Amino acid sequence: MSDFSVFYDEEQDVLYFGKEGEEEESVELAPWVNVELDKSGQVIGLEVFNAATRFRHVIKPMEQRIEAA
Repeated sequence: MSDFSVFYDEEQDVLYFGKEGEEEESVELAPWVNVELDKSGQVIGLEVFNAATRFRHVIKPMEQRIEAA
C-alpha cells in the first residue's frame, strides 16, 4: 500500500486513492464509491464521489490536527 497516493479533484469533488496502472475495470462497491482494477484484477484505485459531503464530519478535526503539527 505504500505506493498508493491520495488525490483530490476539487472541481469534480472526487477523492482518489491510487497507484500507477492502467484501469481495465471499475466496480461499484457502494453508491458513490468505485474500485478500479487492472487487467490482472489487482486494485489500482478507489474513487469516492461527492467527497466533501461524505467526509464533512472528519474534515474539521483533520484540519485542526494539521494546523497543530
